Amino acid sequence: MSDKVVPARPASTVLLLRDGAEGLEVFMVVRHREIEFAGGALVFPGGRVEEADAALAGPDPLDPYRIAGIRETFEECGVLLARPRGAVELVRAETLLAIEDRHRAALARGERPLSEVLAAEALEPARDALVHFAHWITPTSRPKRFDTQFFLAAAPPDQLAVHDGSESVESVWIRPARAVEEANAGLRRLVFATRKNLEKLARYRCVAEAMEAAAAAQVVTVLPEMVRTEAGWRLRIPLAADYGGDTFEVLDAPAM
Repeated sequence: MSDKVVPARPASTVLLLRDGAEGLEVFMVVRHREIEFAGGALVFPGGRVEEADAALAGPDPLDPYRIAGIRETFEECGVLLARPRGAVELVRAETLLAIEDRHRAALARGERPLSEVLAAEALEPARDALVHFAHWITPTSRPKRFDTQFFLAAAPPDQLAVHDGSESVESVWIRPARAVEEANAGLRRLVFATRKNLEKLARYRCVAEAMEAAAAAQVVTVLPEMVRTEAGWRLRIPLAADYGGDTFEVLDAPAM
């Protein structure tokens, strides 16, 4: 048996937020059960950082991750975090419908890069709309690993978020605490990283509060490891990552 550690692939995840009737809500999708990684789990939209994403990146090392997050959010739920060149407001829903018609399928199939889509529509990526929230790396023991940056973004109020029906088979706007409660009751499946980020997000009452707190916080990289304690096997993460502790019971699917 080989002890070789599989390299972690760069990935990006976007937590789309809105203010609901009962407080902060986040958009989540249920991954198709036949997908190899986290099949059937309730997750945030996201995916791998592609080589083409660098074409739209600025000087910030996190920019390729932001671009990947923008691309994946458009592919997976039809929300486009982009604006007309030189404008402040994001693309409007009536314009987005035509853009989606012309480009979304080809983008999702990898036949057209996001840079080409935005150039054709005279748009620019709204990198500033994504606020860095977390950084998780899959444990070294896993056969498939990701180095994932998590971002918060306020959902454009006139854009409709909906699952793609391919990689994801269901979508929901849900309060973070409710998602955790449903997982505890056996109604939802979560991976460990999703659970911990939902718990952190549940501290905030509204979108503005969550975005402001994330912008002011220092993101500490989390690489979970299994440790044996007197109570049995537990997952350990850095206390400084601010998830309310450093050692947790394994309640969910694998850590990432």
